[in-house]
Amino acid sequence: MKKILTIAGTRPQLVKVAAVSRELRKEFNEVLVNTGQHYDYNMAGIFFEELNIPKPDYDLGIGSMSHATQTAQMMMKIEEVIDKESPEGIIVYGDTNSTLAATIVASKLHIPIFHIEAGLRSYNKKMPEEVNRIMTDHVSELLFAPTDLAVKNLAKEAITKGVHQVGDVMYDAVLYNMSIAQEEYNIEDFNMAAKDYILGTIHRAENTGNKNNLTAIVNELLKIQSTVFLPLHPGTKNKLVEYDLFETLEKGKNIVIAEPVSYLEMLLLEKNAKAIITDSGGVQKEAYFAKVPCFTLRPETEWIETVETGWNQLINPLKDDLAKLINEFKEPPYIENLYGDGNAGRKITQKLKEYFI
Repeated sequence: MKKILTIAGTRPQLVKVAAVSRELRKEFNEVLVNTGQHYDYNMAGIFFEELNIPKPDYDLGIGSMSHATQTAQMMMKIEEVIDKESPEGIIVYGDTNSTLAATIVASKLHIPIFHIEAGLRSYNKKMPEEVNRIMTDHVSELLFAPTDLAVKNLAKEAITKGVHQVGDVMYDAVLYNMSIAQEEYNIEDFNMAAKDYILGTIHRAENTGNKNNLTAIVNELLKIQSTVFLPLHPGTKNKLVEYDLFETLEKGKNIVIAEPVSYLEMLLLEKNAKAIITDSGGVQKEAYFAKVPCFTLRPETEWIETVETGWNQLINPLKDDLAKLINEFKEPPYIENLYGDGNAGRKITQKLKEYFI
């Protein structure tokens, strides 16, 4: 069997690994490396258990630090793993610092890079994720695009060789895990009733690292009449405290602040929400899969299809009346198979087999 090194390190990447590894390990010897980019157990470790992800062969233990320091630490440790394992190829996911670090090291060592979730573009290079994904796409050998638009984005940059539209591995994951989530958890466990609350997540640096943005988001959340269930990322909570916003938010009569939830719990909360407010790319898609309207706290999104269908609206908290937009939302037609047929992991594995023939 050919040896493939898989690099992951964040919550969304672990979800994608679970979907792909089920198929990949039927045909390849997969060595799994967890960089530890999401270092808190509630944000990462629990996913290995509840999603039946194989225990990482290497856990690099690299936590939160500046982009440059974090990426450099990852590069050094990933290089050590590559020297020891001598893989025939490396799989990277999405657009994180873990992705970029592995990509740089592998490209310098002339090891083929296989990029899952290739071709996404927000066209905002102030986002570190945008820089990471562009650099990764331009040195990858195989590029697994989740949508037709992603393929077109790559073609605009003269990337056409090795490009395959396979659908979205997150759709694979949602289809597989939603029934498990409904068996293991109940919405009443959160003291919520189905379709009687709004789910909120905030974690992106452009929001949490900007006091004006975060203040505006807090003010908009407080104006919403419905209950807002808010699992708080540790970094977001720290920023709320730093900006003297946490106490204000906590005292909001409509706000329920919670600790970070597991992936399965999040799926259940998304499915039963009447609306979702987020700045997460993954949650935008999961909202679409769950047929729940999404309000994205960003000026742009890499998942433009969700906006074009009307299920996702981009929100400027400094200008937009979020409560009004939620109240005025009218459900548009729903397009099935917008992100594939739920077999992306199988298609990726087949393309990798063909590559090595």
